[in-house]
Amino acid sequence: MPQILVQDLAKSYRVSEREPGALGALAGLFHRRYRTVEALKGISFSLERGELMGFIGPNGAGKSTTIKILSGILEPLSGRCEIDGLVPWRDRMRHVARIGVVFGQRTQLWWDLPVVDGFELLRDIYNVPDAEYRRTRDAMVALMRLEPLLDQPVRQLSLGQRMRCEIAAAMLHQPSILFLDEPTIGLDAPSKLAVRDFVKTLNREQGVTVILTTHDMHDIEALAQRVIVIGNGVILADRPFDSLRAEVLTERRLFVDFVGEAPALEIPDVAIVNREGNSLELSFDPAVVAVAEIIGRITAEYELVDIHAEQPRIEEVIARFYTMHGATEA
Repeated sequence: MPQILVQDLAKSYRVSEREPGALGALAGLFHRRYRTVEALKGISFSLERGELMGFIGPNGAGKSTTIKILSGILEPLSGRCEIDGLVPWRDRMRHVARIGVVFGQRTQLWWDLPVVDGFELLRDIYNVPDAEYRRTRDAMVALMRLEPLLDQPVRQLSLGQRMRCEIAAAMLHQPSILFLDEPTIGLDAPSKLAVRDFVKTLNREQGVTVILTTHDMHDIEALAQRVIVIGNGVILADRPFDSLRAEVLTERRLFVDFVGEAPALEIPDVAIVNREGNSLELSFDPAVVAVAEIIGRITAEYELVDIHAEQPRIEEVIARFYTMHGATEA
């Protein structure tokens, strides 16, 4: 049996509406209008123990709603969800003892307390034995390089420092499953790399099952073995990212830096995507024209500084997929 089983989950919200302006506000006092928003429309998937899955989609697609149901915060309208044999919203006390959750825009640490005091409070909340707690805390502090931060109040930390502490805090009771909802939002490059390395270590060395939702596609590319794409409350794809890339974009990109100004190349089946100064970005389908043929034609006529081929940028792949399936930002 999978560690996480989701079948036909549905969830809707009733939201109020009113006309804009003062008259609309006044009318709303006496007669409220409501509409129903279907956040999830019967989604199904499963995860085996130790998987690391990326869960992506545009704003309003249903990602956070799904995570909140899986973590026991929300109850669905219908459908089935079992995690390690427990129904999250019915067996919440036992369930939360087995999971860790990090929401990028919320904190589980106490704002005015030093980080280490927040860790101690979480130890008491989860009733972690002292010896086990110290062992886990010391391992987390070492992995995330938190030693200089332990005596600082949380409110004095930078966003990157706080997120590293938040992820460490979520692991103090040694959960077997970790839900990460936008964990790298707003982080600088070194902090993102630290978070990615930590998540990779947890998953590959300690066998922690991870579900990662993010708008940073580089997080997905660096970490996820499998990707689920959700849009408008339905699952649009569930497969390895390389398979998704191959489905959406067969093209490749060739980046060329010339010694002089970039020429207006005319090569059959090759398109100029971008031309700037001495550089060209070319697009081609390797099934139609070989990269060696393109490079041969360019080097025969022009003097070059550099030339290299790349896959399309991951953001382009996902944006194209959303467009193909009508999944738009809400």
